[in-house]
Amino acid sequence: MYNKKIYFILILILICINLYGCGFLRKAQVAPPVASPVALEEKTPNAAYHYSLSILLRRDGNIEEAAEEMKKAVTADPESTYLATELVALYAQQGDIKSAISLGGEMLVKNPDNIELHLIMGGLYLNVREYAKAIGEHKKVIELDPKNLIAHLYLAIIYAEEKKFDKSEETFKKMLKIDPDNLMGIYYYGKMLTKLNRLDEAEKMFKKAMSLNPYFEMALFDLAALYEDQNKLDKAVEMYRNYLEINPARIGLRMKTGELLIKGKKYEEAKKEFQEVLKFDPDNREVKVALGLLYYDMNRLDLAIDEFSAILKKNVTDDKVRYLLANTYEEKGENELALDEYKSISIASELYANSQMRAGMILKKEGKITEAVNLLKEAIKKKDDQIILYLFLSALYEDAKDMAAAENILKDGIKIAPRDIEPHYALGVIYEKTERFSESIKEMEKVLEIEPDNAIALNFIGYSYADRGMNLDEAEKMILKAMEIKPNSGYFIDSLGWLYFKKNKLNIALKYLKEALELLPDEVDIIEHLGDIYVKLNKIKEAKEMYERALKVDNQNSAVQKKLEDLINKKK
Repeated sequence: MYNKKIYFILILILICINLYGCGFLRKAQVAPPVASPVALEEKTPNAAYHYSLSILLRRDGNIEEAAEEMKKAVTADPESTYLATELVALYAQQGDIKSAISLGGEMLVKNPDNIELHLIMGGLYLNVREYAKAIGEHKKVIELDPKNLIAHLYLAIIYAEEKKFDKSEETFKKMLKIDPDNLMGIYYYGKMLTKLNRLDEAEKMFKKAMSLNPYFEMALFDLAALYEDQNKLDKAVEMYRNYLEINPARIGLRMKTGELLIKGKKYEEAKKEFQEVLKFDPDNREVKVALGLLYYDMNRLDLAIDEFSAILKKNVTDDKVRYLLANTYEEKGENELALDEYKSISIASELYANSQMRAGMILKKEGKITEAVNLLKEAIKKKDDQIILYLFLSALYEDAKDMAAAENILKDGIKIAPRDIEPHYALGVIYEKTERFSESIKEMEKVLEIEPDNAIALNFIGYSYADRGMNLDEAEKMILKAMEIKPNSGYFIDSLGWLYFKKNKLNIALKYLKEALELLPDEVDIIEHLGDIYVKLNKIKEAKEMYERALKVDNQNSAVQKKLEDLINKKK
C-alpha cells in the first residue's frame, strides 16, 4: 500500500504556491502553469468547458468524475501542459499513482523544462519509494531553478529517508543559505539532527522554528518530545504551558501536559491541568477518565470511584469506565462491588473476557474455586471465541487438581483457535506435569510449527531433553537458538548450563549457571543446579551453601532437603 500522505503534502504545497504565492515555503519559486483557464477558453472552448466542469466536481469531492472530465479536456487540447498537469494531480488524488506517473512522464518528454511537472513527478516517485527517480526529479528542478526551496527541501528529506545524512545535511545547508529563515527547512533539519542524536543542535533548530512562528505546533511537539526523551519533563511541560498561554483552549495539549506531570509524579499539578480542561469542556469524558485514573494513581480511591461513577450515570453503557470502576473497587478491597461491576460488563464489549477473568480471580482469592469455575464456564458459553477464558478456566481446574478437566478445556480452546500458540503451550505444560513426556514434546513442536522462533517453546524442548540426558546435541541447538532470540533470559541461560552439566562440561556449566543466578537470584531451580554442580566438582562447602540458600527461598522443597541431608550424612 502506498503512503498517500507523503504525496498529498507535496500537492498541498504546490496548490498553496499556485494560489497564494509562497505561503508555505517562504520565497519558493515555482514556474506558473503553461496555460491559464482564460487562455484555454479563448483557444479551445470544448477543453475549457470540461476543465470548468472538472473543477466544480473536484470542489464537491467527486474526484473520479472530475478526473473523467479532465481527461476529456486533455483530449480536446492534447498540447496543453496545464491540463495534463491538472489530470496528473487528479490521478494522484484518486490513488492511481501508476496513471499519474505515466501521464506525467509523457508530458515531461514534451516539456522537459517544466518545473511544476518535475516537482509533481518527484512527489509521485517519493510516494512509491523510488528514491533514485525522486532524487533525479528534484535535482532537475534545482538545475532549472537553483533557488527552488521546495526541491531543496524534498531532496534533503529523501536523503535523510535513505540514511544519506551527509548529503541531507549538505542540502539543508544550501537551502538555508538561500533563505536562512525558511520555516520548514529549519524544522526538518532539526528532525534530521534528532535522528543523528545531535540533540543540542536539533533543539536550537526547533527553537528557531518556534521563534519564527510561535503557533507552529509541529516544532512545538518535536521539541517537547525531545525533552521528554531526555527525561527533561519540566522543560517539556514548560513548552506546552508557554503555548497554552497563547492558545489556552487547546484541550489535547493540556491533556499531554497532565500526562507529563503524572510521569514526573506531580499529581496535584496534573489535577489542576485536567480541571482547567473541564472549564472549557465540562462534559469531556476523556478528561474525566484521566482525572479518575490520576486519583487512582494517587491512591485516592474514593475520589476515583466518584469520577468513574459520575461518568456512568450519564452513560450506563460505557464498559471501559465500568471496568475501571471495578478495578478501583477491587484495589480498595470492596470485592462484592467489584464483582457486580465486572459481571455487568456487556458481552459485546471488548473487555468482556478480561472482566470475567478478573471476576474469577477475585473468587479464586476468596477460595471460591467452584464458583469461579462456573463463572468461567458460563462466560465461555456466551462468548466461545475468547482464548483467554479457556486458559484461565484451565488454570482454575489445575488449582483444583482436576488435570483431566484442565486438559479438556484447553483442547476445546484449540478447536476454536488452532493457530493460537497459547493453548498449545499450556497443554504441553499439562502433559509435562502429568508425566506424559512425548505428548508434551509433540505439543511444543506444534507451537514451533505455528511460530518457529518461539523462544519459550524452544527452551522448553531443549531443557526437557537436557534434564533427561537425551538428544543433547539437538537440545543444545534449540537452547542456543532461544538465547539468540532472548539473550538475557536467566531461565534460558540456566537451561544451557544444565545441558553442559549433563554433557559433563562442568566448568562451562558452572559459568552459565552463575550468570543465570545473577539474573534470577531467588530462583530455586538455578540455586539447586549450582549445588548439584558443586557436588560433582567435590566442592562440598559451596554445595551445602547452595542447598541451604534454596531452602531459605522454599523451605518446603523436599528434593533439596534430601540432597542437603545426604551431603551432611556423607560428610560424617
